[in-house]
Amino acid sequence: MNLARSVFGQFMASAAGRILRIVAGVVLIALGFRLGDIAGIVIALIGAVPLLAGIFDVCVISALVGGPLSGARIRELGHPATLRRGA
Repeated sequence: MNLARSVFGQFMASAAGRILRIVAGVVLIALGFRLGDIAGIVIALIGAVPLLAGIFDVCVISALVGGPLSGARIRELGHPATLRRGA
């Protein structure tokens, strides 16, 4: 199944999914700064990925598995009307 058409893909491309990615990114960045040291820096850098993905409406996981990068495109592909047309 295509990630863009999956329930997970649709959730992550939704407004709630974007907010979740932004919050997760902020939490990871804060945790990284709190920890300090090299491990903290690494965690903060990892946190930048979901934060920026949420802000710019992209889905890195979808792109990694061959799907579209754009959240708008994922929502379009997973829309029930599109599925009925067989696109």
